[in-house]
Amino acid sequence: MSEFDNAQSSRGKREDALVGEELFSRLKELESRVRLLEAERASLLIEREHYVRDLEYMRRELEQVRSSPLVEASVVETLSDGRVVVHSSNGPNLIVYVSQGVDANALKAGTRVALNQRGSSVIEVLPKLQDVYVKAMEVIDRPDVSFNDIGGLSDQIRLLKELVVLPLTNPAIFKEVGVEPPKGALLSGPPGTGKTLLAKAVAAESKATFISTVGSELVQKFIGEGARVVRELFELAREKAPAIIFIDEIDAVGARRMDIGTSGEREVQRTFMQLISEMDGFDPLGDVKVLAATNRIDILDPALIRPGRFDRIIEIGLPTPEERKEIFRVHTRRLRTEGEVDLWRLASITEGASGADIRSIVLEAGLSAIRRGARSVSHSDLETAVSTVMHKEKASKSGQMFI
Repeated sequence: MSEFDNAQSSRGKREDALVGEELFSRLKELESRVRLLEAERASLLIEREHYVRDLEYMRRELEQVRSSPLVEASVVETLSDGRVVVHSSNGPNLIVYVSQGVDANALKAGTRVALNQRGSSVIEVLPKLQDVYVKAMEVIDRPDVSFNDIGGLSDQIRLLKELVVLPLTNPAIFKEVGVEPPKGALLSGPPGTGKTLLAKAVAAESKATFISTVGSELVQKFIGEGARVVRELFELAREKAPAIIFIDEIDAVGARRMDIGTSGEREVQRTFMQLISEMDGFDPLGDVKVLAATNRIDILDPALIRPGRFDRIIEIGLPTPEERKEIFRVHTRRLRTEGEVDLWRLASITEGASGADIRSIVLEAGLSAIRRGARSVSHSDLETAVSTVMHKEKASKSGQMFI
């Protein structure tokens, strides 16, 4: 082959190589473009899904806006032909049909239902209406108090465990023995002796729903409202069973009834009668226990404290010297002290002090240490606090006697 042919061949190879490189480069660009278009298509598909969901949401909203409102009613009676008599919120009683999607067995007297305005038929069963005020009585966050945080009161703690905690945690044992489990207990004693503290410990120790209220909160302004609140309180407890109802200062609603009284006193009596009816009426309490506290058991109505309503009245008096020592031990166990603290000495010089007084003594001793710039409490701080708190207590009692 001549030199000219060789040159032509080499030139052709170079041109082929250049064309191949250009084609390869073009192919890469097209592949990159395809990947970019695919990514853009995927993004558009996702955006389209969002728009479709928004469109469906707008359609549903538009249908709800265009739909006619429903009428609330309550069932009065169920007829043999499948229709029901309802009392509508508009006023009159109506005889209406029941839609196929509604469970006819759920339509009992008093059931809240929704009526269609056009055909006046029952199209939905509404949930039971509960007072927000009653719902707020349920204790969601349990108190950070246990029976170990209570000084003394060992007999009272044992009784509460037997009467309230045990029937809820192990009801089978009562069935084996063949006795009805207790319904509850009444805590009675002077102020500051630990009645409410015991209730908090029961709430923390038990696994049951704890519903707490004060007797004065059950008394309402309008006629019949107090009885309704009591009824819904026990209905809430039955729904949340096992449950414990704690009524503090029950003497506000359970005082002895009088023949003559004002309209307000008669409303209190209506509330009281509803309370004793719920405690010992036809509807069994079941896994609902009632715990109450008072410092005026002398004014309570005998119908409230008779057997069958409160199975046991637990007396909580002022602590003995041994119990005062135990209460001091409980309140000073987290206290930073200087040297030894003679708990027996403190118990002996606090004759007549309640558990609340002892707590105030320990608090006053801590404030005394802070005043003098110390970071720990000495025994002298505690004795000084005893003098301060007990002097205030005696002055308060003498002032009450003077009044």
